Amino acid sequence: MVQNMKSSNGNSIPNQFIIFTPDATFFQSYNSVIVKITFIDGKRTIFLDEATWDYSRTTTKYRNQFLRETTKETEKNIKSGKYTLTNLN
Repeated sequence: MVQNMKSSNGNSIPNQFIIFTPDATFFQSYNSVIVKITFIDGKRTIFLDEATWDYSRTTTKYRNQFLRETTKETEKNIKSGKYTLTNLN
């Protein structure tokens, strides 16, 4: 299932998508997958696309909304190894 992200007033946001599959949930901005969330051995695992996770102000804004955190928190999670940078595209 694919759905547009929603603004705070409930309107669909163009070109910003959440994709649900049986194995993972994805955040896609325009034509690029930015985040993949999956469960491995019952543990939530987050992958960020190494080339596009911080591509633009728009991507960053909606990635933060999707992950429910700030860019500083995302950077901290990358540095600590909690998030994995990989090629998602």
